[in-house]
Amino acid sequence: MQISPNSQIPRFIQRLQWVFDPLQLMETSAKTHGEFFTLRLTVENPLVFISNPQAIQEIFTTPPDYFDAGRGNKLLKPLVGENSLLLIDGETHQRQRKLLTPPFHGERMKAYSKIITDITQEVISSWEIGKPFSVRDSMQEISLRVILQAVFGLCEGERLTRLQKLLRSLLELSGSPLRSAVTFFPILQLDLGAWSPWGIFLRHREEIHQLLYTEIEERRNNFDSSGSDILTLMMSARDENGEGMTDVELRDELMTLLFAGHETTASALTWALYWIHHLPAVRDKLLTELYSVDENTDLNEVSRLPYLTAVCQETLRIYPIAMITLPRLVKTPTTIMGYEFSPGTLLAPCIYLTHRRPDLYPEPEKFKPERFLERQYSQYEYIPFGGGNRRCIGMAFAMFEMKLVLATVLSQLDFALVDNIPVKPLRRGVTLAPSGGKWLVTTGKREKIKIPAGV
Repeated sequence: MQISPNSQIPRFIQRLQWVFDPLQLMETSAKTHGEFFTLRLTVENPLVFISNPQAIQEIFTTPPDYFDAGRGNKLLKPLVGENSLLLIDGETHQRQRKLLTPPFHGERMKAYSKIITDITQEVISSWEIGKPFSVRDSMQEISLRVILQAVFGLCEGERLTRLQKLLRSLLELSGSPLRSAVTFFPILQLDLGAWSPWGIFLRHREEIHQLLYTEIEERRNNFDSSGSDILTLMMSARDENGEGMTDVELRDELMTLLFAGHETTASALTWALYWIHHLPAVRDKLLTELYSVDENTDLNEVSRLPYLTAVCQETLRIYPIAMITLPRLVKTPTTIMGYEFSPGTLLAPCIYLTHRRPDLYPEPEKFKPERFLERQYSQYEYIPFGGGNRRCIGMAFAMFEMKLVLATVLSQLDFALVDNIPVKPLRRGVTLAPSGGKWLVTTGKREKIKIPAGV
C-alpha cells in the first residue's frame, strides 16, 4: 500500500499560499509529488489532491456511506447554512437532492430562456459605444437578476431590490484574495461591530435571512402551485413520506442557489468574453456559427450550437471556477489506486490539475475549443461541476444560461479588448475568478445576427 506524499511546506505557509496563490501551490506540489499529494489546509484534516482520472472515477463511484462530503465542507456553513445541500450527508442529502433536482432539468429549462435573454438585453442596452466597461460587474448583474427571477419569479419590488443590494455586498466581502482570508482563517471571524468585516457579514446575512423568511411565509399563506419559479417548485415538492421542506431548509437551499447560481456563472461568462476577444480566430468562428442561426430558431436550439458549446466547455476547463470538487471525508479505511486513506482524511479530486493534464488536453495552457469537438471526454476527465452523487444540480441551468447570454451579447454588439490591461486568475472567496478592471470596450452595433428574443 502507498501513502500520499505530504508537502514539506510549513502548514501556515500552505494555507497562506492556498488563499493568495492557489494555482502556484497546486502546480508546484504536482510537479514535486505527482498525481496524489497531501496539503494541510485545515487545522483538523489532511487534504489529498488527486488528479488521476481513474482515481477520480473510483472516488465518484464509491458508495456514499464510505465518505461524508457535507462534513468536509464546513467552511461554507457561515454562508449557506447547515441545511444546505452542500453540507448534508446520507439519507438527508439524498432526500434533499431529489426535492431540488426537478426545477433544473428538461422542460423546466424552457421557462427560463426568455428571462435570460430579456435581462441580458436590458443590461447591455446601458453599454456606451467607445466607453470601456467592467465585464464582471455586468455579468454579475445579469446572473444575479436571472437567478433572483428564476428562483422567486420576481421582476421588481422593494424586497427584490434589497436582496440584490445585500447579495452584492455580501459577495464583495470576499471579492479579493485578501478579503477571502476570513473564510480560511476562522480566527478572523470576529464580530467587532457593525463596521468590522465579519460584523458586516453577519448583519447582512441576517437581513437576507429575514427577507427570505418573509417571502416564504407569504408564499405559504397564499400558495399558488401554478408558478414556474424555483421557490414554488421547492415548496410543492414532497418526499416519499409526503413531507416538504421546512422554512429553515428552504432558507438554506435558497442561500445556496443564490450564491452558487450567481457568482460562479458571472465568473464563467467574464472569462468567456475575455477568451473570445483575446483570440480573434475563436471570435470569428463563433460569429460565423451565430450567423447561421435563423431568427425563428428556438432558443433551445441556439443552446445546442456545437462551437458555442465548445467555447463554454473550454472556458470551464482552462480556469475552472471551482479548483477542487467538494472534498470527501473518509469514514472507513479506503484504498484508491493502491493508496490507503485513513478515517478523517479529506479526498479532493482536483479539477484544475485534471484539466491541465497534457495527456488529456495537449497544450493545456492554450484556449482551444476545438478539443471538445474532436474528442469526447469522460465524466472523470472533465469535471467542472464535480461528480458522483455530489455533481452540481445546477449544471444544465448554468450551461444553458452561459450560452444564451453569450449568444445574445455577441449577436448585438462588436467589442475589442482594451490594450495593456491583463486579465489573470485570482481567488474570490472559495472560487477562482478573472481579475477586475474595464478591459473590454464596445466598438459598435452588429446588424446581421438576430438571436430570437424568447420562446
